[in-house]
Amino acid sequence: MYPGSPTSLVRGPGEQEMRGVTVEVGRAMADRLQLRADIVVFERVAEVIDALKQGRVDMTITNATPARATEVDFTPALIGLELGLLVPAGSTLSTVEAMDQTGLRIGVSQGSSSQAALGARLKAAHLVPAPSLNAAANLLRTGQIDAFATNKGILFELADQVPGSRVLSGRWGLESLALAIPKGRTQAREWVQNFAREAAASGLVSRAAERAGLRGTVSP
Repeated sequence: MYPGSPTSLVRGPGEQEMRGVTVEVGRAMADRLQLRADIVVFERVAEVIDALKQGRVDMTITNATPARATEVDFTPALIGLELGLLVPAGSTLSTVEAMDQTGLRIGVSQGSSSQAALGARLKAAHLVPAPSLNAAANLLRTGQIDAFATNKGILFELADQVPGSRVLSGRWGLESLALAIPKGRTQAREWVQNFAREAAASGLVSRAAERAGLRGTVSP
């Protein structure tokens, strides 16, 4: 997991209280298998994907892009999330469609699917990779970026940390979040696929999303 995203890991009122879709679905998966759930925390999602590829962790929930599907195995989508922009107080940027401007600095999580997608799409704006979501919030607060781009679940969470910032209406894309496991786990694949479908159908995923305060969801 990585901190700062309701889809992965956020802290509750108590420092030891963990919430997030990956937290709850992962623990439920371990309970079903009668195993202990070990929470392994990384700074950003790219490090989580690397750990999956190397077999150092067994599952996560993340954006199921075609590029990532060549590296890890995905279940059907559990959640759909809008991709948007967070702008600081006083920003003149009012629409996501206007983000591709010369001189505009758009922050993204380093190694994220947003960085890959916008890197291929934007022609004039400059991308600024942030090593963590805490770093992204600091870049916005200190005026080192003009906007931050990712899914709205993360953006609304960041907005609470950056006074005066706002999530723009509209979207520049969609994420399909799915349960991911390392490649090569052929005996586990069917069980994991069935578990993911049951987790969505039973309301486990939606309840976890609500408890984590996930916003910006759409039908997957």
